[in-house]
Amino acid sequence: MKTKLWAIILVLLCTGLTASGQILLKKGVQTASLDLTIFQDYQLVLGSFLYVIAAFLLLLALKDGELSVLYPLFATSYIWTNLLAISFLGEAITMLKWAGTGLVILGVTAIGIGGKK
Repeated sequence: MKTKLWAIILVLLCTGLTASGQILLKKGVQTASLDLTIFQDYQLVLGSFLYVIAAFLLLLALKDGELSVLYPLFATSYIWTNLLAISFLGEAITMLKWAGTGLVILGVTAIGIGGKK
């Protein structure tokens, strides 16, 4: 089975949704108390919702794509999470973290190229 382009696009969309969900969960858990009122925090609810949507889209993508190609693409969520953490959480990303992110990009590229042959 050859991986269809739309499946790759869906997985990349999933990574964006998952990274956004992670940021919302982090922001929500910083202000929420961990009791039943946790379900009233819009950031926690929206972050969880984004995870559910991403999981559903991933299932659709896996239907018509090779797992060995699509799942490594999911690792690009590390990239988006770093960028969003800088922008929305004010986190500092060290050179070592960027080096690791670069290795993820190289790995995803190698797998993508290997999936075309």
